Amino acid sequence: MAKRQAEQSLAQLAAHDSPLPKKARVDKLSQPEHAVSANGVEASRNISSTNNAPENEDDSLILADQDESAYSAASRQSAPLDGYTDLYLDTINRTVLDFDFEKLCSVTLSNINVYACLVCGKYYQGRGPKSHAYFHALEVGHHVYVNMQTKRVYVLPEGYEVTGKSLEDIKFVVDPHLAKDEVYRLDKEPKDVLDLSGKRYRPGFVGMNNIKENDYFNVVIQALAHIPPLRNFFMLENLSDKSELVRRFSVLVRKIWNTRAFKSHVSPHELLQQISRQSNKRFDLLNQSDPADFLSWFLNNMHLAMGGSKSKPGTSIIHRIFQGKLKVESQQITAKADAGDRLRFEEAAEVLVDTMRYLLLTLDLPPAPLFQDELDRNIIPQVPLISILSKYDGLKAQEHLNTRKRYRLLHPLPPYLLFHIKRFSKNKFVSERNPTIVTFPVRSLDMSPYVEPNPSLQAPGDPIWYDLVANVTHEAVRTRDDSVEGEAEKKVWRVQVRDRARDEWLEIQDLFVERVATETLFTKESYLMVWERRKDVAVGKGKT
Repeated sequence: MAKRQAEQSLAQLAAHDSPLPKKARVDKLSQPEHAVSANGVEASRNISSTNNAPENEDDSLILADQDESAYSAASRQSAPLDGYTDLYLDTINRTVLDFDFEKLCSVTLSNINVYACLVCGKYYQGRGPKSHAYFHALEVGHHVYVNMQTKRVYVLPEGYEVTGKSLEDIKFVVDPHLAKDEVYRLDKEPKDVLDLSGKRYRPGFVGMNNIKENDYFNVVIQALAHIPPLRNFFMLENLSDKSELVRRFSVLVRKIWNTRAFKSHVSPHELLQQISRQSNKRFDLLNQSDPADFLSWFLNNMHLAMGGSKSKPGTSIIHRIFQGKLKVESQQITAKADAGDRLRFEEAAEVLVDTMRYLLLTLDLPPAPLFQDELDRNIIPQVPLISILSKYDGLKAQEHLNTRKRYRLLHPLPPYLLFHIKRFSKNKFVSERNPTIVTFPVRSLDMSPYVEPNPSLQAPGDPIWYDLVANVTHEAVRTRDDSVEGEAEKKVWRVQVRDRARDEWLEIQDLFVERVATETLFTKESYLMVWERRKDVAVGKGKT
């Protein structure tokens, strides 16, 4: 029986495009010896050269070209073709790129080997032929991706790396690093820059996104980012071997002071997510917390994350900047003590002396008035800062249960002092707020009256000057007009920071940044204060 002749030759079949998608053809590359035709018949590359031999040399060249094109489409390039080095780079959309959010694949929610699409800004895992970034490139036509860890840029599905300098601005925004001389010039040279939209902003004085209720977090981070030794450490040191908390705080500080940012604000999402996990959701972006509680937790956890010791002082940058010593004298209150003399230390009774270390100093406000004035208006009392600092003069005693205590600061004072003005108190029924205004000088706060004399470290009578660096303020905003005082109030947190290059003060509330007059800083309800010790004050025979 004679064999029926095929309607088309194998050479003609090989010239047709495969109906399978491109990603399916790539999977067949592991079997280079065989190919699958459109009708499902497996054919060896050698069969076409033996059973269907070309009649002449021209037919052989045509067949070779067809065979090569059928396989070259499935191979991945190690480099772009000559003349096509900028292929697809014109599709990059810098206005949608936001590298502040946590680096998680938008499909698998994995944080391993994450790439960002430079066309739409989404995150995808991997770049191999079976990865989500590869499928995204085929299905949507977005071809340029950057690795969020190595900052290397690739073109998919071809797979080659972009080595040109045209994307250096994107790599810088992913993980900004300023040179050492640039960091030291931040406080000396005033500088205004433009973002992609043409909006002018000052590096270091940018808004921070309030995702839900994380304004308490924003003000603390902004204040810490304006402490020069702390800022310089986290901007210049290599912290790649430290914990995730340290690395994410370092990235956020560098983004706040970024001089080549795409937008004039930052989002703290990455650091907030790490803090939420590490604090067991005590501090998160969904519920408002107390800035003083968060600052205390954050400093202690950063100290431990930097390898600091729980018992040895000065073992981390946190303790070297903020930690000081405090003398505490305590005495039992006897039953025979008169009501008016309960806080007077008795000479005959035993006085226990203890030394403690601190990061924050708590200042107590006097009780707020309970009644209105003669004009039936609420009285907003004022108290000087030096008055509530008298808690640490070693003379004024306080009662704690059945014990009277008095405090005195010890030399040497830390380079930066953190004050917590205690405004909120809770009882069994309600949380109360003390609206007393604290007045203070912006410069030249003398701390020598509250420090126990030590001639070996400080000459007697010499002042110890501190200048204000940052001031976190509170404002109570009523959410309903018909509510009584203390009810339905929303807490609004702001931070006032000093621009050293211009000698100006700016107030930051979430995304809003505006200048404020130095004379009006104390008119708000101060809650946290950062004071910097002057370096040009004589101490004994040396300099601080």
